[in-house]
Amino acid sequence: MASRDFSGEEIVNVLQKFGYRHDRTRGDHAILKYTHPETGEKRTVTVPLHDRVRIGTLQNIADQCGAENFHDWCEWIDEHR
Repeated sequence: MASRDFSGEEIVNVLQKFGYRHDRTRGDHAILKYTHPETGEKRTVTVPLHDRVRIGTLQNIADQCGAENFHDWCEWIDEHR
């Protein structure tokens, strides 16, 4: 089973490895932008830079990333951190 215990910094680092770019920081939240290379679809993802991101917030981040399956998304983050 994949971990669901991630820090905001770990999530940001994984997303940046896969084409998300840091747009700005607002308070203790990193705002990341992503443009799909083939479709041009744009996404904005907000990640709180906390030591441990709560499960509901983690689900919101996965939704913002376009994840179809939350469990699979957590596995993907866990594998690439």
